[in-house]
Amino acid sequence: MIELLTAATPNGRKISIALEELALPYSVRAIDLARLEQREPWFLALNPNGRIPVIIDHDARDFVVFESGAILLYLAQKTGRLLPHEPHARSVALQWLFFQVGGVGPMMGQANVFARYAPEPIPWAIDRYRRESRRLFEVLETRLQQVEYLAGEYSIADIANWCWVRTHRWSGVEIEGLPALQRWLEAIKARPAVVAGYDVPQVLQRAADVEATGRALIR
Repeated sequence: MIELLTAATPNGRKISIALEELALPYSVRAIDLARLEQREPWFLALNPNGRIPVIIDHDARDFVVFESGAILLYLAQKTGRLLPHEPHARSVALQWLFFQVGGVGPMMGQANVFARYAPEPIPWAIDRYRRESRRLFEVLETRLQQVEYLAGEYSIADIANWCWVRTHRWSGVEIEGLPALQRWLEAIKARPAVVAGYDVPQVLQRAADVEATGRALIR
């Protein structure tokens, strides 16, 4: 059994979607970000960085994994799914996974911080991070004009990138003029496991408390 400690954020949703896609049995503990539960000593013992998501694999001597990209890779390796087996194809999937972890997520996250949570708007910073996010979307567009999914076949790379790109309106980043990206967004959105995993957990960080959550994340 996998225990998932999570909240309704792009990084949290990556893992619940992957668990649904893999049909792995799991339980959920919702972490209240607005109340800084992720900074409590018991949580820091699991992830010293104080961020969600975290998993505990109770079938593997309670092995703990933090960082969403590392969790996706762990689950794919555990099951032998959502990651190509052929070495070169596998490398391609990991390249696009790291593209999200090192690029799409941080740039969109900073766009959110400066546009929505900073005490005073800083137009230069807002424009800078929105432009860079759009540029990264254009990189994805170029790739998706060539292939159906980022690694050719559906993989953890698609899950990771989709969970962030789908929040483009919240970040103030347009996707007009990117038809391949729009096609890919809609195709993944329609997957039953994505529909199920997106709503985990169902009790915290709904639309009514998104802003409070965002402020907690940058404290």
